[in-house]
Amino acid sequence: MTWLALLPWATATFAQTTDTMRGDTLSEVTVTLHSPQKRIDEVQIGVEKVDVNTLAKVPSLFGERDIIRSLQLLPGVKSESDGTSGYQVRGGTAAQNLMLLDGATVYNAGHLMGLFSTFNDDALSGGSLYKGLVPAHLGGGSSSVFDVSTRPGNFHDYHFGGTIGLLSAKLMAEGPIKRDRASFFLAGRRSYLDLFMKATKKYRNNTMNFYDVNLRLNFRLSERNHLSLSFFRGRDNMGLEDLMDMGWGNTTAVANWLHTFSPALYASTQLVYSDFSNDIGVDMLSFNYRLKGFIRHTTLRHRQMLTLPGHQLNYGLESTFLQLQSAEWDIIQLHQREKRNAWTSALWVSDEWKATPWLTVSAGLRLHHFSVLGGAPYYSIDPDGNITDTTNPSCGSIVKTYAEPEPRLSLKWSINERNSLRVGYSRTSQDVHAISAGTMSMPFDRYTMTSNIVSPERADQVALGWTGVTRGGHYDFSAEAYYKHINNVYDYRDGKSPFSEIEIERLLLGGKGRAYGLELCAHKNTGRLTGWLSYTLSWSENKIEGINQGRWYTAANDRRHDIAVVGIYRLTPAWELSAIWRYNTGQALTAPSAKYEVDGTSFYYYAERNGYRAPAYHRLDISATHTKKLRRVTRIWSFGLYNAYRHYNPYVIRFKNDDGKPTGTKVEQTSLFGIIPSVSFTLKY
Repeated sequence: MTWLALLPWATATFAQTTDTMRGDTLSEVTVTLHSPQKRIDEVQIGVEKVDVNTLAKVPSLFGERDIIRSLQLLPGVKSESDGTSGYQVRGGTAAQNLMLLDGATVYNAGHLMGLFSTFNDDALSGGSLYKGLVPAHLGGGSSSVFDVSTRPGNFHDYHFGGTIGLLSAKLMAEGPIKRDRASFFLAGRRSYLDLFMKATKKYRNNTMNFYDVNLRLNFRLSERNHLSLSFFRGRDNMGLEDLMDMGWGNTTAVANWLHTFSPALYASTQLVYSDFSNDIGVDMLSFNYRLKGFIRHTTLRHRQMLTLPGHQLNYGLESTFLQLQSAEWDIIQLHQREKRNAWTSALWVSDEWKATPWLTVSAGLRLHHFSVLGGAPYYSIDPDGNITDTTNPSCGSIVKTYAEPEPRLSLKWSINERNSLRVGYSRTSQDVHAISAGTMSMPFDRYTMTSNIVSPERADQVALGWTGVTRGGHYDFSAEAYYKHINNVYDYRDGKSPFSEIEIERLLLGGKGRAYGLELCAHKNTGRLTGWLSYTLSWSENKIEGINQGRWYTAANDRRHDIAVVGIYRLTPAWELSAIWRYNTGQALTAPSAKYEVDGTSFYYYAERNGYRAPAYHRLDISATHTKKLRRVTRIWSFGLYNAYRHYNPYVIRFKNDDGKPTGTKVEQTSLFGIIPSVSFTLKY
């Protein structure tokens, strides 16, 4: 990663403050960080709330606030590795997380191979992470659902802001289009690392940049009708002279109409489009190779909320036309394409019922329906991955249909006003499967959808938890245990790589998985020192016939221990200090058990899938912030150190020949970051 030497560390920020939108609106409800008492009152088990405003108080990579990295500090949530925006929840992979931006699906939400989140913090209002036990109106992620929303525009005043840095620049504007009737919010971000590269002789012909744009329009059509339109576009471009070029990104567009029938009943109708695409090309030694893929959703969703004495009903339906191109490649004169279409729908109903003063029940049922559509080749495959038969059903015809009931249940028992117990059960399913060859998700992982061969991934999870708060809310504590069983877990066959065949189903084997663990968290909420401590003890295993001799094996994302310590200290009215310390058990990996030679060529023998561990990961980040108010202007200086004690954590581990060692093999560890300083200057008007 030689290009990392070019990264600058200083940024300057100039921003106008934005006031809370005045007046009553019917725009989507935005989620803010729970107070200690609200954490006690929460009915849904396994939910975490994220407030974007708290991100400025904790250290961050390259000084960029990142909502995805803040999730990685929560119990039950793990980062994939250094420099990645992927996260893993309760034994699941990053590909098993559903991410929704204003209701639109976003895939692989990372810039520069995951160094930065796709989500611009200036554009976000907050979000909720459901760790596998999700409400009935959400579906599509077998591990978790992260539901995040963009900021609504201000109906009364104009506000502008911007961030100027050596790495990237941001601009933000909001205000009324017509006062009290219509508003807009616009935020954009663009990196310009490639400009520094062009100033060097060695890298001037390379490309490395990203950009993203968020736009939201809000209209008060009448007292009972409100309309919001939101748009997002994010794109990465990387290139190595004339030899290789890569690009990937997400595009979403959402129209949301909110109608109020009465104070007790309102409805939301959404039309949603999302597109994730990737493209890679190689031109080397007269060898031309081009690979393209995409996932497209077109969704109509209608939801109603009815409030009755002691009840809150939520019911609705949605329907999605899904298009997925696993790969389309051109190799010299050969052109091949693997493309599929499907139609998926869901009906749901749920009720939050205050059964007694001490018992609250949240129960729901989601009916999930998935139809595989014709218009592309479908195969029959033998146990060795060979195609035995091919059919070409007509476009739009139904090849196979899956129907799945997904019950959801969460109960909260209030022991007293400061302690509560929760228990929950949830079944979730997933029809879009990303298959990664390593422990980290990448923009060019291959995707496939449920087909005549690949079945929907289904996860059943039970959880039991306790939450308590001390008198006055100075401290609160939580403990939650879970067990999850997953059917139709897919992994690559032994000896296969993502691009061994155009037909991805020939590369895969399916089986089952299980994950279980314990999550502990303690918050300190008052005083000069605030923060939290979280600890997760967990196991994750798979069992797939044809892999690891059909025995249970440790999943690639299994990590036994995960610790996060976050501290924020108010030194003086002007100075605030913060620190994060992370520790986790090393990733599971597959290492060679023996080596042999045939005709002078070395081959490795692997006796067990993921039977070894990388070294443990740990890191300390610190920051200091100085705030000074000068009449209408607030001036903020922020200083930070990422990986303050310079521990080189493993990013990639390789096994190579070394005839000088008794084993004939040596292990090479590649680390991504040492110490990374950052400084930023902020002005608020």
